[in-house]
Amino acid sequence: MRAVPAPKVWVTGLTVGAIAAVVTLAVQADKGTKPSAVATARPSVSASPRASAQPEPSATAVPDASGTGRRIVYSLGDKRVWLIDASEAARRTFAVWPGTVDPAPGTYSVSLRRGDPTTGSDGVRIEHIVYFTAVGGVNVAFSNAVDGSSPPPANGVQTGGIRMKTADGSALWTFGETGTKVVVVN
Repeated sequence: MRAVPAPKVWVTGLTVGAIAAVVTLAVQADKGTKPSAVATARPSVSASPRASAQPEPSATAVPDASGTGRRIVYSLGDKRVWLIDASEAARRTFAVWPGTVDPAPGTYSVSLRRGDPTTGSDGVRIEHIVYFTAVGGVNVAFSNAVDGSSPPPANGVQTGGIRMKTADGSALWTFGETGTKVVVVN
């Protein structure tokens, strides 16, 4: 019986050809567009190439003129709260849904806390209530709805509740002890 030699050259040739095809495809794929910081940056509003490239303030940056030390900062315009520790570090920031009565910009302090669920002036069950001022007989306080919702205030009802998500309400409750400074900014 005569032995037939294995086609080693043919197998090797196929392997080399397959590797070459994979390498070619990989090189072509590598030539595609890649994300970069420039591609995601906001376009400049200035047509001048020499315009100073000052970064826009971050939506989560602590507002200027918001005091110093351990405090809760509430921005009326941004509808946002920051929890600032004694080292001036923002421990947490989050969006809020204000009621229909806003406190005036200024410095206040947490005057009363109520942890047990109760019914807010809008009829929603709320918890983690942190009071810090009153405006025209309406108490202004941070709180969260027990069910996590944030329905819009009823028409014509004056509400001073500044609502937040449940996890944010828990964080503010833990941070905002009686006497904690609250700074309201525009």
